[in-house]
Amino acid sequence: MEQLGDARKGKMAGNIAGFGRALRRAGVPIDAARIALATEAAVLVGVDARDDLCAAMEAVMVGREQDRLAFRELFDAWFRDPELANKMLAQMLPSAEGKMEPSKRRPRVREALAAPREADKPAQGEREIQFDAAMTASDLQRLHHADFNALGAAEYRLVERLARDIALPVPTVPSRRLRVAAGAGTHARMHWPGVLHEAARTGGEMLRLPRLARRAQPLPLLVLIDVSGSMERYARLLLAFLHAATRRAGRRDVFAFGTRLTDLTPAFRLADTDDMLATASAAIDDFAGGTRLGDSLAQLRRDHARRLTGRRTLVLVISDGLDTGEPAVLDHELQWLKRHARRVLWLNPLLRFEGYAPLARGAALLHRHADAMLAVHNLSALEQLAASLAALMRTAR
Repeated sequence: MEQLGDARKGKMAGNIAGFGRALRRAGVPIDAARIALATEAAVLVGVDARDDLCAAMEAVMVGREQDRLAFRELFDAWFRDPELANKMLAQMLPSAEGKMEPSKRRPRVREALAAPREADKPAQGEREIQFDAAMTASDLQRLHHADFNALGAAEYRLVERLARDIALPVPTVPSRRLRVAAGAGTHARMHWPGVLHEAARTGGEMLRLPRLARRAQPLPLLVLIDVSGSMERYARLLLAFLHAATRRAGRRDVFAFGTRLTDLTPAFRLADTDDMLATASAAIDDFAGGTRLGDSLAQLRRDHARRLTGRRTLVLVISDGLDTGEPAVLDHELQWLKRHARRVLWLNPLLRFEGYAPLARGAALLHRHADAMLAVHNLSALEQLAASLAALMRTAR
C-alpha cells in the first residue's frame, strides 16, 4: 500500500514509477524512457486537473490503441485518494470478514493491481519436479478451456503463442487444371501424349496408361474480423492465430472492420506474426470503437469486390454481432456477400455462453444469412475449427 505514495507529500515520481510497473504487469509495453517522459509530463501539466494529467501521461506511456482502455482503468484505480486506494488494496488481501464483490475491471488490470503473494520457495530440483508432475498438464488444460476475455496479461501472452501452433487446413476443391496422377480412377481422362511417350520407351508396348486428374487447390479465403470494443481481447489473438494457421493457404484477404473497413492483406504478407500484429495495429485507426458491419460490407462491395473469386471464396466473419448500424443496410450487404461467396461462416465468441441466442438485430441478420455459426472463444474451440470447416465443406458439395 505504501507503493502508491501520496502526491501531496512529494512522492509523485515514485508513484509514477510504480504506476509504470503496474502497466507492465498489465501487458502494456513500457520502459524507463516512457516512465521518465510521464514524470516530465506530470511536471508540465501539474496535478490540479486529473483529466489533464491522465491525457498527458497516456500520450507518452501508451503506444498501442488496444492498451488505451486498460491504461484508463488502471489510472482511475491508481491515482485516487490515498485512503480509498489503501482500502481497495486491503480488500484484495485475505480477510476473515468476508469476500469482496467481484471486480468489473479487465482481467489484466485486476492482475496488475493484485497484491503479490509470498510463497515458500522450495529447492530448485523440487520446484522443477512439482512443475513437471503437477502443474503442466492441469495448467495447460485450464488454458485450453479458458475464455480469452478472462485471461490475465501473462496468460494472454502464453495463449497467444499457443494459438499460433494450431493448424487450420483450408478446405480444397478440384481446380480446372489437370495433372498426371498415378492413383486416378478408371473413369479419369486419358493422357494420350503420356501414353505415346510410354509406348515409345517400351518398343510400342503400352505397359502403363497415364491418366489426368484435377489438381486440388485451397479455397480463396476472405476474413472479416471485428475490432470493436467488445471484441478487443479476441481480435489480436485471432489475428495471430489466422496469420500462422493459414500461412500455407492459397489466396487470403483479411479486413478489419469497426466503424470503417481496413485492409490488412499487406500486413498478412509479412512472414513474422509479431511484425504483422505491429503493422496491423498501426493500420487500424478505429480499434475498440463501434461496429458498423453493414457500412463496412458496402465499402467492401464498392472497393474490393474482386477479392471474391467466382463464388469460390470461403468467407469468415469474426464478430459478436453487436452491430450499431442500420439493419436494412446490413441485410442488403449480407445478401450480396452470400451471392458472391461459396460459404459464409460466422465465428462468434459469444457462443461461450450456454443457451446463447442471436437476439440482437445485427446478430439475428448474421445468423439468418450465415451458413453456420462456430465458436472461437478459447483454444479448444480453435482446435475444433478445422474439423468443423472440413465437415461443412463436405456438406456443401
